[in-house]
Amino acid sequence: MSIPLPDEAATERLGARLGALLQPGDFVSLSGDLGAGKTALARAAVRARLGDWQEEVPSPTFTLVQTYEAPDLLITHVDLYRLDRPEDAAELGLGDALDEGALLVEWPDRLGRLPQDRLDISIRLVGEGGAREAHLTGHGQWAARLRELHDPLAGLKDE
Repeated sequence: MSIPLPDEAATERLGARLGALLQPGDFVSLSGDLGAGKTALARAAVRARLGDWQEEVPSPTFTLVQTYEAPDLLITHVDLYRLDRPEDAAELGLGDALDEGALLVEWPDRLGRLPQDRLDISIRLVGEGGAREAHLTGHGQWAARLRELHDPLAGLKDE
């Protein structure tokens, strides 16, 4: 499934829908070139789930791992760009993080083998002015849940 993201607001809306749908055990891989919008999407997902659009959600590029405790879900945001080998990821405790909550993983190819049950989101720049396109592929249970991300009303909680 492809979703056009003509501006930053569209990326945030997709991230907000993702954040609302996250469940314990969810693995979301975020791929794309530098500057494609992976962190912006993850940041919006975290902020939406926390219910605080002012929450500081820094890129985990240098820390590698950032965790956030929503009332009902632990979200772990990971950036593996600086890893050289899949073995290096073993020290990060990602298996435990997945057991306890949801994982948003930038540069997932650095892990080597990915879980069979996951959502892949690939973002690419298209055209001028920062327009992007997200290509989503659901594996395992995400194959059925994928439609909820495209429906702008899905997963949004009543105020």
